[in-house]
Amino acid sequence: MKLSKYISALLDILIVSCLLVFFSSYGFNDSRNQGWYVQTFPYLDSCNITSFAFLDSLKGFAVTNQNPHVHSYILKTTNGGDNWAIINSTYPNFNKIQFADKNTGYASAYTNYLWKTTDGGDTWFTLTYGGLFYPQDMAVINKDTVLFVMDAGLGGGVFRTTDGGNTFARIWGNSGTGMPYSIYMYNKYLGFQLYSGPTSYDMRRTSDGGFTWTNITGEQYVCIQMLDSLTGWKGYAGIKKTTDGGLTWISQQVPIFSYNSIRSISILNKDTVWAVGPHFYGGGNISYAPILKTTNGGLTWGYQIADTAKTGEYYYIKFLDRKHGWAWPYSYGTIIFDKGIHTKVGGSDTTFFTGIKLVENFIPSGYTLGQNYPNPFNPSTNIPFELNESGYIILKVYDITGRTIKELINGRWGKGRYILDFDGSSLPSGIYFYRIEITGDITKTPFTETKKMLMIK
Repeated sequence: MKLSKYISALLDILIVSCLLVFFSSYGFNDSRNQGWYVQTFPYLDSCNITSFAFLDSLKGFAVTNQNPHVHSYILKTTNGGDNWAIINSTYPNFNKIQFADKNTGYASAYTNYLWKTTDGGDTWFTLTYGGLFYPQDMAVINKDTVLFVMDAGLGGGVFRTTDGGNTFARIWGNSGTGMPYSIYMYNKYLGFQLYSGPTSYDMRRTSDGGFTWTNITGEQYVCIQMLDSLTGWKGYAGIKKTTDGGLTWISQQVPIFSYNSIRSISILNKDTVWAVGPHFYGGGNISYAPILKTTNGGLTWGYQIADTAKTGEYYYIKFLDRKHGWAWPYSYGTIIFDKGIHTKVGGSDTTFFTGIKLVENFIPSGYTLGQNYPNPFNPSTNIPFELNESGYIILKVYDITGRTIKELINGRWGKGRYILDFDGSSLPSGIYFYRIEITGDITKTPFTETKKMLMIK
């Protein structure tokens, strides 16, 4: 018995010694491998990228808005975005580019002309909408059928062509105040529009190809994507999921950052979905743009950090398959940068957490990091922490060598007592440490604390 206690005490001393060495001498290192790299657009003379489309992992296109010199551009890449060529310089204020197939594509603009290609984007020609028609958004259903929306009072509404852009007809209009601002069509029947009302934006749904629309009460969207006629995700101030064709939407639990608006979603399959839009502050004038990801259909969401030398957020994301994806462009405030990121390996390591819940009616007296429970654990455990004021939190898990295993929190939180559900099912048995660093909005001196936990499988 005495020998067992002696060995246990000796082991604790060894562990503490390891901690002291790594904290005081070297610190903790994040071993995350970056799977993204930066891509740069050519000089666009103050134009901003407004939309892009890829036909495969190499061939893609992008369009821009109009600069003060009344120029807009169509760009093309044949090497996955590493190099871009301006293939058309014209005056339209492009807002969308979308392809129906490998040959037929359309580029809509806030002007009286629609741009079209029938040879895979090598050449483009113009078609006139007819009349004073300036669409804000476009949804390509097939090579012949395209829907447009225009926010223009009694003259606006939803317009459609069924002959490849040769003729157009208004299929829906509203006699009241407000008009559609954006449109998304999953197929020729099911679609959604963001409706610009008198005081706010509302979401509407069609199941007959745009002829009639019903209001989805209390819902809005900035981006929306459907996997099939029942399942889809949309982004606004967070992410919501539908499993009944968009009639009802359920909030997803996503990581919380300084700014949480979702601007773009890309669905790879029923399990894997990507999203961009949020950013969080890293001190000084630097903010980072996380790339959100779920691999279980939205039950849990994690995030990746790529190109962390930049400041701002991403507006668009698109994955063609599990390896090839893009996020463009980088923005900060009113500045749109000429850089995006690309992966050929499926992105970076993803930090996942299973959930953090706030304990109601609890007022902390200070900053604390509680002992996890149960401990030992298999495969999950609860990690409690408390904040008596709002602040910025970093919470990480390390192995016994001081190597970062998972980053559980990196963002701003309000005051309260929280319980984090940590899933260690991917980890081998062993001793681990979790460390919190809190910088309060009032208390600027960082608070740090480290605790030990044991995984036994």
